[in-house]
Order: sequence, then structure tokens, then C-alpha cells
Amino acid sequence: MDETLADRVRHFIGDDPNVSEIKMFGGLCFTLNGNMLVGVMKDGSLLVRVGEDGQQDALRRPGAALMQMGERTMKGFIAVDPTTLEDLPLRQWLALATSFVGPMPVKKKDPPKARTKSG
Repeated sequence: MDETLADRVRHFIGDDPNVSEIKMFGGLCFTLNGNMLVGVMKDGSLLVRVGEDGQQDALRRPGAALMQMGERTMKGFIAVDPTTLEDLPLRQWLALATSFVGPMPVKKKDPPKARTKSG
């Protein structure tokens, strides 16, 4: 994972109390109100959640490609080439993701399951 990119994402997101970080997919996922917003992937690319309706417009931006996880294409997610992520484009990608994820209902965490003793 590209720690420099993760730090830049943190800088632009600021100290929003509704944003959390989760290690995921060999990288780092940023969530807004519990919903996935963007991710810094282990190859240094940025995973951006744009929704299926925003996917085609997002693909017109420099460095954008459909997000592939193995053989599967992830609908509504864009992978952005790290070489295209100067400050302005990075802020624009974060704004795009926020405009999609922001209106979503807060995702509540399930309480931990009770463990039972066996034996």
C-alpha cells in the first residue's frame, strides 16, 4: 500500500469524525458513515466508489479504469492510476466519491456475536 497516497487522502478528507479507516484487500479503505468511500490499494492505485450510474462519466477521466478483483469487475467502482493523482485530481475523485456515498444511510455495525463454550 502507498502510505504517501493514504496520507494525502487523510489530509484532504480532514478530521471528519464520520470517516474511518479499515485495512482491506491488502490496502486501506476509507469509509464515510460506515460505507466504503475510497481505498488505497496495494499496487498504489486509488479505488473510488462512484455508483453504477456514475461509472461511465468517471471512466472518461484520466487514469480511470473499471475495478477488477480477480476475474470479477466491481460495478460502481473505479480504479485510478496513481500517476494521474496530483492534488487537484485526487480532490476531485474524493469529491465524486463523497457525492455518491454521502447521501447513503449510515451503516451500523453489527454487535459482536456471543461466543459459546463448547465441550
